[in-house]
Amino acid sequence: MKYLGVLGRQPEISVAELSAQFYNVQWVSKELAEFSADSRPNIDRLGGVIKIAEELTISPADYLKSLDAGKITLGISDYSRRATKQVVMRKALELKNALREANRSARVVPNRERVISTAAALGNGLGRRDRHVEFILYNDKWYVSIGVQNINAYTRRDRMRPARDAKVGMLPPKLAQILINLCGVMPAGSRVLDPFCGTGVILQEARLMGYYVYGTDKNPKMIEYSKRNLKFLGAAQGDWTLEVGDATEHRWSGEISAVAAESYLGSPLSEIPSGVRLKNEQNVCGDILRGFLKNLGRQIRSGTPVVIAVPAWLRGNGEYEKLVKNLDEIRELEYNVEKSGAGELIYARPGQIVAREILILRKK
Repeated sequence: MKYLGVLGRQPEISVAELSAQFYNVQWVSKELAEFSADSRPNIDRLGGVIKIAEELTISPADYLKSLDAGKITLGISDYSRRATKQVVMRKALELKNALREANRSARVVPNRERVISTAAALGNGLGRRDRHVEFILYNDKWYVSIGVQNINAYTRRDRMRPARDAKVGMLPPKLAQILINLCGVMPAGSRVLDPFCGTGVILQEARLMGYYVYGTDKNPKMIEYSKRNLKFLGAAQGDWTLEVGDATEHRWSGEISAVAAESYLGSPLSEIPSGVRLKNEQNVCGDILRGFLKNLGRQIRSGTPVVIAVPAWLRGNGEYEKLVKNLDEIRELEYNVEKSGAGELIYARPGQIVAREILILRKK
């Protein structure tokens, strides 16, 4: 069945995530992508997609009239290039009037812009509760939302974790989900390894997806933090393995289904580094990455996905300089480099000094 995804702030990464989990993924616009799935997608398992919708096969008025008895909450988002909030509101009021004629009551969620924001859609239950409907339009084609990203849940998981440490970086839960999903479709119970687990953000998200999680870190304090954070989510002792170990030399036990990780990002920087400082950072981070991949490659089977976020540094021209400039360095370590999407996968906020480049690898 075909679905429409409303892409996140960095659409290239969103499309890569969709491509790893579904099929027939095609850009519709800069903000939208269509894809096919054998079962209804779960928005709560996708970090880079903010809304998912199904194509309507009947008129929007008939769809609303087919809903169970009770008051309807209605909103419309129009992603067409020339859409305006005034035209969108007029369409919503027309649907409300059609419902009134059918003796159905409805409340219209007002549009501040041509599209309803994620926060407004979530706050009004659009796509997440019965009779709370968001229609999505693109060039006169109508879809109905089946889910909006639960930004409140991400905030709770991030800020309410009992063990946090800003000194080791703050990996966003959304990005953690993306890294795991880029490994591809995996059955429940698959063993997902994070060899740089830190406070356990990737482990938390992988566990919520139903995977067995395996985390290592060379800092014993981080292992204790990961343990506390997993217990905070209600994960049982038998749901994880946590070990102290340096990723460049540790021996992991058992078969590993996939590796999702954020490698060492270097020193915290508050300004664009000079050429000498950047070279030093690249040398340290590069040695760790190469040592890790070499060590890991001896322990995983052919075909194992390895998705890892590595540093990229902002330069004076506004572009990011990558850690790995020549992908042949990775290939020589017996990994295939897989590319999802047409461009580069750089995860960054505007003006961020140290960004994350996502590498999608697979053991040869």
